[in-house]
Amino acid sequence: MSGVALLAIFVLAVFVGFEVVAKVSTTLHTPLMSGANAIHGIILVGAILVAGKAHDTGTQAVGLVAVVLATVNLVGGFVVTDRMLEMFKGRGAKKTVAVERSESR
Repeated sequence: MSGVALLAIFVLAVFVGFEVVAKVSTTLHTPLMSGANAIHGIILVGAILVAGKAHDTGTQAVGLVAVVLATVNLVGGFVVTDRMLEMFKGRGAKKTVAVERSESR
């Protein structure tokens, strides 16, 4: 494939991805993030494979950058998902503690 075709595919993928994520309701963001983390894991494996098969220094450098960025993306997604889930746990835990305190009086 030519560079122009690859660039066109990349731009279309960015546009479609933005449009799909922008239309997701806020209640579905946590499940969507969890599914996206699985995809990011596959991307990380692909980046590792590309970096491992590289023969020249330039390709190895690009592969290393891809591995680092994919790792940051994957870990960041899990951190954000964990924080979102903690927010939901926090609401229920606070209510439970308040009910227990009122019942003990």
